[in-house]
Parts: sequence; structure tokens; C-alpha cells
Amino acid sequence: MTTTTRKEYTLDIYKPEQQGSGAFDGGKITEIKPIPFPQEPGGAKRTGPLLYWAWASAKGDGIIGMHPHKGFEIISYVMEGSVGHTDTAGNNRRVSAGGIQVMQTGSGISHREEMYGERTEFFQIWFEPNMETALKKAPVYSEFEDSQFPRTTIDSNTIVKHIVGPNGAAQIDAPIEWNEVTIETNGRYSIAIDPKSLAAMVLIEGEAQLEIESESKTLNRRDFAFLKTQDPIQLTISTGESSARFAIITAPLDPGYPLIRI
Repeated sequence: MTTTTRKEYTLDIYKPEQQGSGAFDGGKITEIKPIPFPQEPGGAKRTGPLLYWAWASAKGDGIIGMHPHKGFEIISYVMEGSVGHTDTAGNNRRVSAGGIQVMQTGSGISHREEMYGERTEFFQIWFEPNMETALKKAPVYSEFEDSQFPRTTIDSNTIVKHIVGPNGAAQIDAPIEWNEVTIETNGRYSIAIDPKSLAAMVLIEGEAQLEIESESKTLNRRDFAFLKTQDPIQLTISTGESSARFAIITAPLDPGYPLIRI
């Protein structure tokens, strides 16, 4: 007799029209939100230390005016164009495509974002550290340009750019790992997901096939895949005649400290 046990996991795919949305500066800046704030409609619900994920786009110059943050760790990742950052700690910086801005907002800081030129595309992702300690720390701003991130080449057709985490250029307090993966045509990339963990990915360019256990899903640009698993599981992304580039974040479902409700 053969017994097959299905591993305990959920996999949800959100098309752009199923995600949250928003706009700033009179509509000059628009967003789709794979993970909107908990009180907003659409998209996936916050899980573990991954609180919020937006994909912002701007045509021409645009500004998100000065506004406060406290406690959360907020990362802006520039995919196209450049993004400026001005804050009440005296930082006035600009990061270009492939770079990130990191705010560990601690006891509190206010800032604004500025977009320049014909087109800007960037992620803004919020992570929740242990608020009991985070709120007692002074706010810290840091940034990294594209050339500062370590890269690993796999089988000559896959490049992993290590953004945040054990192998990444940036480190934050929330227990997450964030990589960007580029797979050329007819390539394949696999990653082992730990038990009681999440994996969240957005396809930035191209088309890919996502495979978990016996499931296979086609992903197109701006699609969001959200895996939550209680068991160890293998996630595989493959390409055919189209290459693909995607961001993937992994984290424990329980970070080991209380999470706030907002």
C-alpha cells in the first residue's frame, strides 16, 4: 500500500487587478499593492513580519509629501529611474535603478519621496521588527546602489542578487531575506522554504512557471504569489522562451516577538 501525504501549505496568486491600489500627488504617482495596509481592500493580508508591499509608478516628476513613520523598517527598491529621499534627520539623498533606501524608523522620523524624469518604478515594502525594542532606538537611514549587492550565478543562466538578509548588502532587525532573481530563457531556479514560513514574490519582468508539489502556476509581469507553509517545501520557478526577473522575500510566520495590530 502507498500512502501520499499532502504537505500543509497555501499558495495564492494575485493578478494586478486583484491587488490594492493608491495614488499620490494628484495622480502623478500610482500604486498597485500586493499587500495593502490591513484596513485597505484587495491583495493579500499581512503575514508575519511582512506588513506592506506596494509597486509605485510615476510618469514625470512627482512628490509624496513629508509624513511621519515610527517603529517600522521601510525599504524602497528602485527598478527604473531614481528616487529621492529627504528627512527630518538631515538626509537629502537620491538612489538610482537597482539601489535601495532603508529607513529603520525607530522612535520616529518624517520624510518625503521624490521622483524625477520620464518614468520611475519602485517597490516600497514595510517590515515589522520587535516594536518593544525598535521604538527605543534612534531612527537610521542607509542606502545601497546596485553595484554594492553581492550576486550569485547558478548554472550560468540564473543570477541571484542578495538584497537583505544573511547574504545581502543590507541588514535589518526583522528576520527576513530578500533576493532578486533573474532567470534567462529555458532556465530554472529552486529554493527550499523552511517550515512555518512564508515566501512572497512579484514578477518584475517576463513570464515564469511556478511549481510547488503538484501545482503549477503561470506568472506574468506584476503578478504576486504568496506561499504560506507549515511544512518544509521546495519552490521552483522556470522559464521557457521568455526570461524572467522577480523579487522574492522569505520570513518566518512567527518572528518570535508579538506583532502589533493596525
